[in-house]
Amino acid sequence: MLVLGRKPGEYIMIDNNIMVKVVKSDEGHLRLAIDAPKHISIVRGELVDEKLAKQQKQ
Repeated sequence: MLVLGRKPGEYIMIDNNIMVKVVKSDEGHLRLAIDAPKHISIVRGELVDEKLAKQQKQ
């Protein structure tokens, strides 16, 4: 896992076609803007965790 520090207004590029930009950062909260091709699925971690928990119960 790569861990990077970024400040508001700074961004990282992933595979030359996905940009993750820090929009706002304050008091432990971070707001990100993600620009990616439409075929790339972007899902919040807690939603992935919920889906996995439901699948394990079945």
